[in-house]
Amino acid sequence: MDDTTNLDLPKEELWSEALGFESSLHTAQLFLLLESIELHWRDRTDVVAAANLTIEFSAKQMAGATFGPPDFFVVLGAERKPRKSWNVWHEGGKYPNVIIEVLAPSTAAFDRGPRKQVYQDVFRTPEYFWFDPETKEFAGFRLLGGRYEPIPPDSDGRLWSTQLDLSFGVHEGKLRFFTKEGTLVPTGRERAERLAEKLRALGVDPDKL
Repeated sequence: MDDTTNLDLPKEELWSEALGFESSLHTAQLFLLLESIELHWRDRTDVVAAANLTIEFSAKQMAGATFGPPDFFVVLGAERKPRKSWNVWHEGGKYPNVIIEVLAPSTAAFDRGPRKQVYQDVFRTPEYFWFDPETKEFAGFRLLGGRYEPIPPDSDGRLWSTQLDLSFGVHEGKLRFFTKEGTLVPTGRERAERLAEKLRALGVDPDKL
């Protein structure tokens, strides 16, 4: 539950207070997740995916005690449009359906502890995942009975997201999305490479098109 009752909240969206990325691995991982999911849902207008975007949700934030932005989150049933930040009171009380944190030495303990607690008890976010691009530590939790319970991996070591109808798995050292059939959700470059391979198989040189 948030604490925005009777609070004089701003009428305009606030700018995200993200401080930037931890490392090149951190940056690459977030861009990879964002690009692949937006391409996968390119025809949908009712879903928002964002990276490093502040969520404005509480009176404490407005008083200056800001809770830093999630690394990556998805909100279902929301209008897909550009935003300066995610303001819960402007979005009909909606919080993220799924949150992913990319662990770093300076944030890992907070992501595993206090941040997880906020996502469970305040945001009530149905699914929470984290991934360490250095160590490849990977975990996921689903809200059951008001508490986060670990999501068991499948035979391929992937974690199923009931919210996204996709799996999360580590592929070539990075956290990726997979369809229920086990197919990797590609980036734009990967899509182009697949098309080029098909053209070559048909005897067409894509470099000459």
